Amino acid sequence: MALSVSAILLAAGRSRRMGQPKQIMSINGKPFISHCLDHIFAIGIRDVVVVLGAHRKEVFQAIAGRPTKVIFNWARQSEMADSVRLGLSAVDEGASGVLICLSDHPLVVGETYQRLVDIHRLHPDKILIPTFRKRRGHPVLFPKALIDQVGSGLHMRQIIDRNTGEVKDLDADDMGILWDIDTPEDYNSAHRWSTALG
Repeated sequence: MALSVSAILLAAGRSRRMGQPKQIMSINGKPFISHCLDHIFAIGIRDVVVVLGAHRKEVFQAIAGRPTKVIFNWARQSEMADSVRLGLSAVDEGASGVLICLSDHPLVVGETYQRLVDIHRLHPDKILIPTFRKRRGHPVLFPKALIDQVGSGLHMRQIIDRNTGEVKDLDADDMGILWDIDTPEDYNSAHRWSTALG
């Protein structure tokens, strides 16, 4: 069977702690969500599903013209697994793996995305999790058969915990995998760090 990876980009959050839609906040001159999409498309993934929720109008405008499938999570109170479940309803059924990406992790470098897809081709049955100094981060690449278990009510953490023998940690020289930007303080720190890197 030919291996192919689809991507689900989660961008449905309400950004309560940030106080404004963080999906479209700018870092290094472009919106968070654009950083994520640029990396996804750069590694050749063409089946891309974006899940929007709160601030859907503003975020949709930011990705207008991009070759994505857009799904809306209309529930005001929902969890990440709910958005993943909705995203999976639009993913190519022939996908061997699904890369779950978070729009509030814009500092992940392109090489990390590429390495996840490359290792999936060698180990298509493994859950691939990037690590930085032994700490796990995002994005995570799941075999399609395993991530489909969210349809039975499981969360991604539960899928990982129930399939520990199928988890493969990948060392990444990429602090961005850990950088979850949720608050103005997070944003200011991330902006200073990214500016210092040039």
